[in-house]
Amino acid sequence: MLAVSHKQRVLDLLGQNGVLRPSNLDAIGVPRIVLTRMTAAGLLEKFGRGLYRRPDADFAERESMVTVALRAPQAVFCLLTSLQFHELTTQLPRQVWISMPRGSHVPRVAWPPIRMIQMSDEAYSAGIETIERNRVQLRVYNVAKTVSDCFKYRNKIGLDVALEALREAWRARKLSMDELWRYAQVDRVAALIRPYVEATV
Repeated sequence: MLAVSHKQRVLDLLGQNGVLRPSNLDAIGVPRIVLTRMTAAGLLEKFGRGLYRRPDADFAERESMVTVALRAPQAVFCLLTSLQFHELTTQLPRQVWISMPRGSHVPRVAWPPIRMIQMSDEAYSAGIETIERNRVQLRVYNVAKTVSDCFKYRNKIGLDVALEALREAWRARKLSMDELWRYAQVDRVAALIRPYVEATV
């Protein structure tokens, strides 16, 4: 029978963090087998390799982002995933798009499938916003940086997607031209973007 004290400690820790890994139990002196027993009892749900949450946790479409953020804290969500996050696309990406510093390896994540873009120091670090979801920190590029990146990587995602992102961001007033020019210069695509901006604004 599951010790109440162990169960309560796990639930308390889950209340603080939103998500648990087996290693988290070591710090509170609870055997890892407790996770298996609580999952079998319906008190926890395993939603990724070594990741547990409450069955009623509201992760919705952010679940895959949360999983990646836990496995790869250095990752920044970009391109199609960032567009979806900011509600700027009709695309439904089959992969989670992340940016990592140049020279990085693709994070080992069993699920979801990942598409990694390597960026130089300035391009990687510019325009990062940190948003908390279910007590997990998600690092995602802001709207202006995302739109700029879409033009830079148009050969990977399609120019039509970049144009849709620009139109939607401008229509919804989610970016200013000053912001867009700033990141376009970082991405070295200012000259490329200019005619599209003039046709949109």
